Amino acid sequence: MTDAGIRGAIDGSQRASIAVFGDVIDDIVVRPLAAIRPDTDTPASIERRAGGSAANVAAWLGSIGAPVRFYGRVGRGDRAHHAALLDEFGVEAELVEDSRLPTGTIVVLLEGEGRRTMLTERGANAVLTTAEVGEWLWGADSVRDRPLPALVHFTAYSVFNDADAVVDYQAFIARCHDAGITVSVDASSAGSLTDFGVERFLDAVAGASVLLPNLDEGRVLTGLDDPLEIVRALGVRFEVVAMTMGREGVVVCAPGLEATHVPVRPVDDGDPIGAGDAFTAAFLDDWLRTADAVSAALAGGRLAARALARTGARP
Repeated sequence: MTDAGIRGAIDGSQRASIAVFGDVIDDIVVRPLAAIRPDTDTPASIERRAGGSAANVAAWLGSIGAPVRFYGRVGRGDRAHHAALLDEFGVEAELVEDSRLPTGTIVVLLEGEGRRTMLTERGANAVLTTAEVGEWLWGADSVRDRPLPALVHFTAYSVFNDADAVVDYQAFIARCHDAGITVSVDASSAGSLTDFGVERFLDAVAGASVLLPNLDEGRVLTGLDDPLEIVRALGVRFEVVAMTMGREGVVVCAPGLEATHVPVRPVDDGDPIGAGDAFTAAFLDDWLRTADAVSAALAGGRLAARALARTGARP
């Protein structure tokens, strides 16, 4: 664990602060009420919700009392709306309005048994850069107003946007290390990892301490099938790996801890949107306080179960 992570784990009386940057999304969630019929109408339930994996993680962190800041991009006129939604959970959000691109939008098609298909327009998220995130973290105004966070978290979606991802993210991660900040990365998503290139992604995020994939992403990243073997392989590159497997639980590894399966309480017929982000939030918060990856996985499983038991990607 990095110095920042150790400080958070040692001082359990004071929760370590976390900074998150990345996607803000307007989700359009479609739940067909019958089998989809091509070329004609199918009755469906359609809801509009705030989402975005990174913003969801920040919201879940705030909901469990973790000090959290968030940075992201939205379309013109949407800053106040999305900032207010994050503020409901105690998230200090800095959102930049893009003059050309709209807020990102995803159409989420829920197909039963936890399956979902996502149609994505990246919008303003596509032009977020590590340079502006660095200014947010280390700029004169930021440093004067608040201490640096113990951990910075981002998702692979932000990496995928960057044509110079290896150079830019390696420089960003190195700067975090120099400042004593731990870095964690969510590996979402399997399809985008394939499109972007596995080795290119791994090169871009080399040096991050924590990797949080799901089973599909773990398989893409390693070419392996067995969960324990996947986490062992990823553990060669990352200090801490926590791979979620839905109802089958979590496999974790950490310094001094071989790849270990951690069961979770299964939830039937839950809304899967946001459950992984809830897991990430509770895992990071608990790990920073305890330095115990199994404890963190159990905490993540409990919060994910709460997310599954409700509708929507946020608390």
